[in-house]
Amino acid sequence: MITVKLITGSDFEVVVKSKSTTQHKVHVSNDFYKLLTDAKFSYENLIKASFEFLLERESNNSILSQFDLKVISHYFPEYEKEIKRRLKA
Repeated sequence: MITVKLITGSDFEVVVKSKSTTQHKVHVSNDFYKLLTDAKFSYENLIKASFEFLLERESNNSILSQFDLKVISHYFPEYEKEIKRRLKA
């Protein structure tokens, strides 16, 4: 279960409940948000889809506790293309 809550501006708190519960602080720049969503989906939907993407590849305990959403592409080069595809479906 993934819950996303706005902290302030472009910073969000994400809680992932699985075998263990983890908490993450995520930053999303406006430019990166628009690049991935064409502003057709909420920030929360983008972050939730991004965490679903991550959880398919690693456990919630392996996800950084604080990061900029853009950094996912450094670990998983297919991230941006895959998120755009998922959000269009």
